Amino acid sequence: MTSPLPARRRTGPALTYLSLVVASLVVLVPLAVVFLTSLKTSEEVAEGGALSPPGDWLNFGNYVTAFNDGKMLSAFVNTAVILLFSLTGTVLIGSMTAYAIDRFRFRLKKPVMALFLIATLVPGVTTQVATFQVVNSFGLFNTIWAPVLLYMGTDIVSIYIFLQFVRGIPVSLDEAARLDGANSLTIYWRIILPLLKPAIATVVIIKGITVYNDFYIPFLYMPSEDLGTVSTALFRFKGPFGAHWENISAGTILVIVPTLVVFLFLQRYIYNGFAQGATK
Repeated sequence: MTSPLPARRRTGPALTYLSLVVASLVVLVPLAVVFLTSLKTSEEVAEGGALSPPGDWLNFGNYVTAFNDGKMLSAFVNTAVILLFSLTGTVLIGSMTAYAIDRFRFRLKKPVMALFLIATLVPGVTTQVATFQVVNSFGLFNTIWAPVLLYMGTDIVSIYIFLQFVRGIPVSLDEAARLDGANSLTIYWRIILPLLKPAIATVVIIKGITVYNDFYIPFLYMPSEDLGTVSTALFRFKGPFGAHWENISAGTILVIVPTLVVFLFLQRYIYNGFAQGATK
């Protein structure tokens, strides 16, 4: 009688590769459609299929149109400014909060941690009316500082990432520094923050991609075209008679390329950061 074990050994790897192929197609097919559409003319988009090849593979006119008419240069500048300030604020606020929670003993510490957890469970859409009123009362509506403030003040996940790493730093380093006369701020700046480099890299990459791709907050709080970001700039191609999909696709490729390059170069920091945080 033939043992079923060899058949299982053959079926297991086959199912594994099949699932990987299906997952790859789910990710790559939409990207292929966008890339092919970016090289087509408006007539080819209207008459051809989604995966039909363009008539001219060197038709880069849509990219020129997307870059100029979509004001992509100013959009990249605005996005870079928002990224710089929001990431800096997120790293400082998140690491300081994690340091205070782990190293200091104070009343209501457990309720504060519970509130952090509850904040992650509340959908952001439910608080947008109140948030908009607060931002408007500060006079920040239709300014570049509105999204910066919101991105810095709503990232509870970064606090938990920093907290996992701070808990892995020996308290003996703090005690040795205090014997040398260092205060809490000096300990944070000279000891804790330099040891948080893996956590900082993880937070910067994850938060940076989130901010870079976000559409809702820039669209709601910065309606002026001069304050457009890379995500809202694509919305300008939606005309009164429909969307110019060839131009939108070209703009989408322009937006995807920077994040793709950054991810390929820094992906090991993402994996290492998560792996180290999970074992602390």
